[in-house]
Amino acid sequence: MPSTPPLPDPISPDPPEAIARPLLTQSWLDLTFVHWAVDPADVAGLLPPGTRPDTVGGVTYVGLVAFRMHRVGWLRLPGVPYLGNFPETNVRLYSVDAHGRRGVVFLSLDASRLIPVAVGRLGFGMPYVWSRMRVEHLDGATVRYTGSRRWPGPRGAGSRLTVRRGEPVGEPTALEHFLTARWGMHGAFFGRSLYLPNAHPRWALHRAELVECEEDLVTAAGLPAPAGEPVSVLYSPGVPARFGRPARPAGLPTP
Repeated sequence: MPSTPPLPDPISPDPPEAIARPLLTQSWLDLTFVHWAVDPADVAGLLPPGTRPDTVGGVTYVGLVAFRMHRVGWLRLPGVPYLGNFPETNVRLYSVDAHGRRGVVFLSLDASRLIPVAVGRLGFGMPYVWSRMRVEHLDGATVRYTGSRRWPGPRGAGSRLTVRRGEPVGEPTALEHFLTARWGMHGAFFGRSLYLPNAHPRWALHRAELVECEEDLVTAAGLPAPAGEPVSVLYSPGVPARFGRPARPAGLPTP
């Protein structure tokens, strides 16, 4: 008889372990998280082998996450000042593997620096897209993110999000923890399905009002158009993050 897969790891606002020897360092600044509920059947075919949709009450989510990448660096080297700083907007899903490790799966990552996009696509097989992008602070509480794709497309696809930051979140709800406390990513790297762990300080979250949302990145990623208003809109000033060495599906470190 087939074995029963283990239950997913508990959701925790803090990383399960520190990453003392990072493979990659970066900071994520001025983040906005916009999420819609989706049927797990609509996303299962877009996930890497060895993973399945992570769900809450039989529902999973698609996230549109816009932010500023800051000071991307390798190993313990200082972050790169120019090429390592750029706006980014990603479309992501929520996954769990046969070992119970929860993560995210990126369907697309729009970024404004061509060299990081080329390295991500050609070197690691990640779905980076070169786009014209801006992050603007319109006033003390309002941020606008705009983007339009250049290469490889579909050309002209993009997004325009404007959010107004609200009060700090004292204690996130179970769903807010589920959507933001993700300590790894599942993906196909170097032709193999791998899990890449990450760690960062606990999020400082604010609930936010979605003032404007025009986007076609979700459908460009192969998903149905979001139905209705998002179920969650959050803002964070950001965190520094570290990525550890990838692990195979069996959980063994790569050589």
